[in-house]
Amino acid sequence: MKEYKIVELKLGLRNRVQNFEDLLNQYAREGWTYKEIPQGWNSVIFERDKNR
Repeated sequence: MKEYKIVELKLGLRNRVQNFEDLLNQYAREGWTYKEIPQGWNSVIFERDKNR
């Protein structure tokens, strides 16, 4: 079974790419994998196995 997390992006005006990379790496360390960025949304969807 999978579980999902929606994270609202708050990247700021400076270093947006670095901030986004840091966000992805932070959740990857917790076992989350990138699922998608819905078009027109300001958020990222992550997923991971619930029974890890």
